[in-house]
Amino acid sequence: MPVVDYLRISLIDRCNYRCLYCMPSGMTPDYFARPELLSTTELLDLLRYIFIPLGFTKFRLTGGEPLLRPDLVEIVAAIANLPETQDLSLTTNGFDLERLAKPLYEAGLRRINISCDSLDPDTFGQMVGQPGQKRWQQTWAGIQAAHAVGFDPLKLNVVVIPGVNDQEVEALAALTLTRRWQVRFIEFMPIGNQYLFEQQAWIASAELRQRIKEAMGLEPLQNPLIPGNGPADIFQIPGALGTVGFISQMSECFCDRCNRVRLSADGWLRPCLLNETAQLDLKTPWRSRRDPLSGAHHDPEILKQQVAALLAEKPDINFKGRDKGNEAGVYGRTMSQIGG
Repeated sequence: MPVVDYLRISLIDRCNYRCLYCMPSGMTPDYFARPELLSTTELLDLLRYIFIPLGFTKFRLTGGEPLLRPDLVEIVAAIANLPETQDLSLTTNGFDLERLAKPLYEAGLRRINISCDSLDPDTFGQMVGQPGQKRWQQTWAGIQAAHAVGFDPLKLNVVVIPGVNDQEVEALAALTLTRRWQVRFIEFMPIGNQYLFEQQAWIASAELRQRIKEAMGLEPLQNPLIPGNGPADIFQIPGALGTVGFISQMSECFCDRCNRVRLSADGWLRPCLLNETAQLDLKTPWRSRRDPLSGAHHDPEILKQQVAALLAEKPDINFKGRDKGNEAGVYGRTMSQIGG
């Protein structure tokens, strides 16, 4: 089991898109009220007093859509300036990235992943549940802005859904021919969208790799010098400037090399994306530790020990741990609420 040193931090559960793989059609989002979210001070305190002392040095900011967080740039600057931070990245749908790319870069962000599930405006609109042409142009402008200010390599995330955008796999991979980008194909997962998953299913990465190989060639990179902490398997089209990645959580389980945990926007620590049976509420004890009326005495050291104990159980909590008797597979939150 690798050292768990990578924390994905959800800054907000709200999103301005309704992506097929994240927020099912007809669902009314039950967003948190603002007081339920971790404040910036609370988040930074948890990093300083809980996570960093436990060895966490790599952080990714997610949502919902993190660009909706009004103080995002200040949060980026604060985490980037922590002496223990070795890596800081962000995942976004890019809707407001044209405006924020430069401030985020200047604040210390160097790595960014942008969701781009289609190059066709109509298909893009279907994927994100918004008018296609406007949203596509907005996202593409954000991608260009991020590339222009210096995010390198820039990563594009593509969730492949059969019958919706799978016909574009070759065209999306071809973006890497003339750009030092990484296009990452992600297998569709049944989180918060069980009906769609059962109707559409998913396509294994091996099949996508074969399709790209037949169209343009594709070779695995044995030692890819691509910054990142994720589970992507990296390939390259011969002669391409960029790379192609595959995240195969359905067909090629990577639980044994998972080095991450997730902190939700409302302060719950989740060791495994695909297993909700073991979680730890950090917000409630952290807020009550200084409240003389609460009757609670939550020493940060005790909370740190509780987090350490949860990390020690992670191999059995991981989705693959269902073989050992856990109840993975029942998801009470959508991907937006979990933090991706």
